Amino acid sequence: MKWIRWMVWVGAVSVGWTQERPDADAMFRRLDRNGDGRIAPDEAPERFREVLRRMDRNGDGYISREEHRAWFAQRGAPSSPPGSRRPEAPPLPDSIRLEPDIPYAGTDHPRQRLDVLLPRHPNSSNLPVVVFIHGGAWMQGDKFAGRNQLAPLVASGDFAGVSIGYRLSGDAVFPAQIHDCKAAIRWIRANATKYGWDPEKIAVWGSSAGGHLALLLGTSGGVPELEGSLGPWTNQSSRVACVVNFFGPSQLDAMGRMSGPDSAIAHDAADSPESRLIGGPVQEHLDKARAASPITYVSSDDPPFLHVHGTRDRLVPYGQAKAIHEALRAAGVSSVLITVEGGGHGQGFPPEVRVIVREFLYHYLLGRPAQLQDRTMPGSSSS
Repeated sequence: MKWIRWMVWVGAVSVGWTQERPDADAMFRRLDRNGDGRIAPDEAPERFREVLRRMDRNGDGYISREEHRAWFAQRGAPSSPPGSRRPEAPPLPDSIRLEPDIPYAGTDHPRQRLDVLLPRHPNSSNLPVVVFIHGGAWMQGDKFAGRNQLAPLVASGDFAGVSIGYRLSGDAVFPAQIHDCKAAIRWIRANATKYGWDPEKIAVWGSSAGGHLALLLGTSGGVPELEGSLGPWTNQSSRVACVVNFFGPSQLDAMGRMSGPDSAIAHDAADSPESRLIGGPVQEHLDKARAASPITYVSSDDPPFLHVHGTRDRLVPYGQAKAIHEALRAAGVSSVLITVEGGGHGQGFPPEVRVIVREFLYHYLLGRPAQLQDRTMPGSSSS
């Protein structure tokens, strides 16, 4: 009955039939059956998951309390009609010009598209570019999630932003996803003159599955088997200048043994996100799992990295961040780990995290001095 009541109200709001609003927080608590502070896809009947997709603003595949509140607070129809596969696009400030849905791989695949965010009043004719890669367990999510993340940086006038889509594991198994991301980087570099970008100042930032792909972009520069041959710009480099990794997997074959007893995912199961990504159970396809693991490709010529991970992440174990951080340091690569004590999978991160991300990007893309070092900070109780 609770799902019926929820969907009746959702449907009414979607077509403007009601001005009443239920207690969103109480509804969230009822729907969050396992009490982990988010609504997971398997907590919802299949026929209602498209509505959840539209609530998922950060593209991580789960509905946080804030996303649930925000959706219900809109008091009106979403911009996409019911049943649309496209989530609602967040509004952008007037200071940003958007060029959406640009194909980067020379195909008509709807996932091989990117959105360009440009400041209307840039502070330079040679802007660095920050690229965002969405999460969603490689199974869902949308590049629209990058708009909220990139907007404050682009609005400053100091950066351009690009949010990229990629084929999901239901479309193709690995290495299709990293082939797509590298094709997008090559497109950005090839179009630098057109947009006024610095082709040597491309940063990549990803969360969860997007963090994994961002890590791979950072560690696999010059690895031929991960380069792919998509798009008309294969003469361009896919290397990046620096990497921001928000709780991304780094060593797929170790996910299961790093997980605690409260893990929400059986990582070695045949239907785990990692197993679906590589096309079979992780422990039965160790070669594929290791080929899809960023830690495999760590070398001394990798760019600087910033990692942010919560110690109570029930989806991607905190040990994944520690492992890649230590491997990079051992190779002589600049790597900073921000540990959020008690933080979950993108939940409980204090505002200081965003400040550190900005400092990292300004330092490595614009040369602004910054004190970047490993830190442990308490999680926020507001998430």
